[in-house]
Amino acid sequence: MKKIVFATNNAHKLRELREIAGDKFEILSLKDINCFDDIPETASTLEGNAIIKANFIKEHYGYDCFADDTGLEIDSLGGEPGVYSARYAGEDCNSENNIDKVLKNLDGNNNRAARFVTVIALRLGDEIFTFEGEVKGDILTERSGIGGFGYDPIFKPLEADCSFAEMLPEQKNAISHRGRAVKKLFEFLKNI
Repeated sequence: MKKIVFATNNAHKLRELREIAGDKFEILSLKDINCFDDIPETASTLEGNAIIKANFIKEHYGYDCFADDTGLEIDSLGGEPGVYSARYAGEDCNSENNIDKVLKNLDGNNNRAARFVTVIALRLGDEIFTFEGEVKGDILTERSGIGGFGYDPIFKPLEADCSFAEMLPEQKNAISHRGRAVKKLFEFLKNI
């Protein structure tokens, strides 16, 4: 089984990736390689942040690896929260604060169209490869479901009748932005 480092300490993302990988790849976290650095995400794009993280691990720890950045883009909010999705309600916020801010900003707005985008940057040797996944949907008027993480309780993909937080992990992974980007990554890795 091939081993690859995923530049994250986000337990939710790590679990999702390991579920998607199954027995094809062994996914190592930053903790698994004894990396406890706070890697800065200073780019103005999802792709830029993913590349920063992948480059950091290669340059400081020597591992080929991949990193991701994900954003929720809401049409009527001009694409917000976008690249700032994880800290939309402020630097020390959590998912609940972020959801509250989105719902407040959309209060009374009938245009609730949105999309989730994940960009994965893979660093192999001196080369960077990127893979993108997207899912379109709508922002619900209130939370629905207890599964998933982040904005999952308020995001309903067009392909489903419920929020990501109401789905079983395998249902979400089959249609999610991250699931789609990861499938492209694993297809690429299988052929090298």
